[in-house]
Amino acid sequence: MINQYKFEDEPELKDLFITVDDPESHITAIETFITYRVVTKTSRGEFDSSEYEVRRRYQDFLWLKSKLEEAHPTLIIPPLPEKFIMKGMVERFSDEFIETRRKALHKFLNRIADHPTLTFNEDFKIFLTAQAWELSSHKKQGPGLLSRMGQTVRAVASSVRGGVKNRPEMFTEMNDYVETFSQKINVLDKIAHRIYKEEREYFNEMKEYGPIHTLWSASEEDIADSLKGVASCIDKCCKATEKRMAGLSENLLPILHEYVLYSDILMGVLKRRDQIQGELDSRVDALANKKTEKDLFSEEIGKLEDKVECANNALKADWDRWKQNMQCDMRSTFTNVAENNLHYYEECLATWESFLASQTVDLHVEEDSEERP
Repeated sequence: MINQYKFEDEPELKDLFITVDDPESHITAIETFITYRVVTKTSRGEFDSSEYEVRRRYQDFLWLKSKLEEAHPTLIIPPLPEKFIMKGMVERFSDEFIETRRKALHKFLNRIADHPTLTFNEDFKIFLTAQAWELSSHKKQGPGLLSRMGQTVRAVASSVRGGVKNRPEMFTEMNDYVETFSQKINVLDKIAHRIYKEEREYFNEMKEYGPIHTLWSASEEDIADSLKGVASCIDKCCKATEKRMAGLSENLLPILHEYVLYSDILMGVLKRRDQIQGELDSRVDALANKKTEKDLFSEEIGKLEDKVECANNALKADWDRWKQNMQCDMRSTFTNVAENNLHYYEECLATWESFLASQTVDLHVEEDSEERP
């Protein structure tokens, strides 16, 4: 019966629904942190219940991301928002910061849920279902210090050896694409933030500009109506500007910055693929120089060749999926921005045209009254 459970307003094929909401602030003697409620509804048979509710803090999301990267080194894991924020943007733990982070964490989990492989990861299931003490206990079962040190040593050794000798052309092209993409998306992100900052400054000036006309009208009886009309137009345009700013901060800025973070993740994925390839190359070189133990080396090389093939296939499939999602997100975002801009300028234009029309009528009335004997 549970496999037939359906949720309203969702596609029939979707069977995992996650919501991140209800942030709570916690203050202890040594730290202040925020937890978020994570509500999961599912019709999957591997879950013991159809609904779960847990609370998670940011470091729990970091743990999940690291476990996904460990289990799937050449899959493109969705980005998390940074732990720290840029000085001068918003204050840490302000309502704006918390809401921005909540939305990013919500998107992070839902991107994992929609991924054909990551969605079935066991650590992901534990993250969604385990109570706080259970999750804490599970975290302690992770790889030990020596294991993590070994991974780090292998990564450093691979980077010291230099470029990969037998990297397929496809991955070289991917690397070139990511470098170009990273440059472009970082420039777009910086310009978009600058535009938003200038728009906010313009908005603040507009808020002071309108009331001045209203105050002035009190001492200028002959043009009082015109001054009040200008003040009204400025107020309407001010509200339209505020609406456009909300569109930028809710739609454009988060998407651009998410893909700035994605560019770093893609670089990391390609490096991990190269490390796996480099490990195989080093074993092949060692076999060529070995006169003994060739059977042992051949068996190890066979396993590494399988590992490289799996890594390559995983990345190729995820790369196509990521590009398709990226193009869809960008097209949707820029279309939304264009529509918002169009509505904004149409609204402001209509406001000022209405004012001018009223002034023209008033002027004709005055001229007619002057011409009468």
